[in-house]
Amino acid sequence: MRPRPPAVLLTALVLAASLTACLSEDDDSTLPPPPTPSVDLAIAVSLARPSVDLDEETARRLVAGDVTSWVELGGDDQPLRLLHAEVDGVGGERAETADAALDEVVGDPSTVALVPADRVRPTVDLARIDGHDPLRDDGYPIAADGERDQQPSASVMIGGDVMLGRRVGDALAAQGDLAAAWAGVGDLLAAADATFINLESTLSTDGPPQQGTDSFGADPGVLDGLRSTGVDVVGLANNHLGDYGTEPMLTTFRLLREAGFATVGAGEGLAAAREPVIVDAAGISVGFYATDSIGETPAAAENTPGTNRIDAPPRTGPRIDGAALERAAADISDLAGQVDLTVVVPHWGTQYTNVPEQSQHEMARAFTDAGADVVVGGHPHWVQGWEQHGEATVVHSIGNLVFDMDFMRETQEGVLVEIVATAEQVLDVRPLPYVIDEAFTPRPVDGERAASILELARQASGPPYDAGLR
Repeated sequence: MRPRPPAVLLTALVLAASLTACLSEDDDSTLPPPPTPSVDLAIAVSLARPSVDLDEETARRLVAGDVTSWVELGGDDQPLRLLHAEVDGVGGERAETADAALDEVVGDPSTVALVPADRVRPTVDLARIDGHDPLRDDGYPIAADGERDQQPSASVMIGGDVMLGRRVGDALAAQGDLAAAWAGVGDLLAAADATFINLESTLSTDGPPQQGTDSFGADPGVLDGLRSTGVDVVGLANNHLGDYGTEPMLTTFRLLREAGFATVGAGEGLAAAREPVIVDAAGISVGFYATDSIGETPAAAENTPGTNRIDAPPRTGPRIDGAALERAAADISDLAGQVDLTVVVPHWGTQYTNVPEQSQHEMARAFTDAGADVVVGGHPHWVQGWEQHGEATVVHSIGNLVFDMDFMRETQEGVLVEIVATAEQVLDVRPLPYVIDEAFTPRPVDGERAASILELARQASGPPYDAGLR
């Protein structure tokens, strides 16, 4: 799976080896010792604690083992237990592995773990230093001697339901700018190494509307905006792809592909609908797989277009279609064997609630058992709970991204999900809250409004996310 070194690098390696051999034969020559590996040092804290942002002096005192109470980190007067693993030259007790140290943090909110930044995971929070994040900021100031060189990482952004027709389309046309919907979050999406959104609009209305005023068709010109905001993969496993019938569905496939987007979750037949998408994200291979359990859009069959359907409660059956779920699990397992990071994006659940259906929990378990690293759902139009399955993270719904549902507060709120991963593991799955404004444009928020969005998800989350999301 990894590319071979380029020929120039191989030549350099041969020359270096020859030089080393010559020097070793000369008794008067000595070679310098190899450099000590260095890694950014993550300060891992429990999700049960408020976010920690330290000044650099306090951070260095903590790393040296000179901080013994949470008071100095902005907490209560409680003893602080410090662990370290897979780094040298720092304070605290030594844990056998980074995983063992992080397990202690999850189980005991008084514990802090010092570990290489490329060994953290989503079940802990990371202290910032003067606002700098060890996974996302070049200006992070704390490093330590490690046991090996730091692994490169990539950022993958997942956006929720995007509807660019109806009143959204009218508003964009009135502004004379079909890309205006991305004015608030476009920079965030474009900054990621790979970006996914779920498109709930056809790109042709040349057919009878199948869902009345809830039939969503967008001007194909919106694709320029999607391209300029850095979208790479467009999910089509949803209940609005078929809103104007078969021919507009086929036109939508064609226009997206001609515009350079990868599509997943629907196709001209079942084989195409099941086909995953694999993209390169800064050298990390990322596989996307998408399913639909809502209906309205036809399920793809051998020679007819539609979505990659798994019938399930509450919309498409009284129980989960076991054969379809097994088929999807086999697809995911095969995909996971080909890529570094596997992301599954199901369309499922009940609208206008933060509580996932039991069918979502069951399907998510099948997806993660098959090899999904992250599952990020859509359709409920609200944010929903999070849960952890071993090393895999499940986000049941991230809400609307661009939509004209302005009839309740929750349908105008959502989160982008940023996944940070190396070729070996997922380091973080982070929610980035936003609010959709009166012009149907999502805009990032912080403070109390962001906290209220994350609290809605936390209320329906499983451990450790029931302690907090940030």
